[in-house]
Amino acid sequence: QVQLVESGGGLVQAGGSLRLSCAASGSGFSINDMGWYRQAPGKQRELVAGITSGGRTNYADFVKGRFTISRSNAKNTVYLQMNSLRPEDTAVYYCNAVAVRLGYYYDSWGQGTQVTVSS
Repeated sequence: QVQLVESGGGLVQAGGSLRLSCAASGSGFSINDMGWYRQAPGKQRELVAGITSGGRTNYADFVKGRFTISRSNAKNTVYLQMNSLRPEDTAVYYCNAVAVRLGYYYDSWGQGTQVTVSS
């Protein structure tokens, strides 16, 4: 079992910045792809950004140029730097990680962290 612990959410004014962190832990697992998703009230969960173990990144169009995803493989931690935040970025942000152990793949999710952007 892989545990993901998120931190860094909160309330910020439009135009401000926040940095989310997500640390993965689990004995015997290696972490492959990691990413951030978000879910606003009444909407489906959507991909925000992803990063491979090799550092290749992908972003949703609505965050390109504003958000940056990065990771520390040594710490099994993924980060999301969010700049120029907008009210429409308000959502619960979830960390996701694909872990591998003994040839089996496990899709793990964090508990979510609330990001609220006021206008």
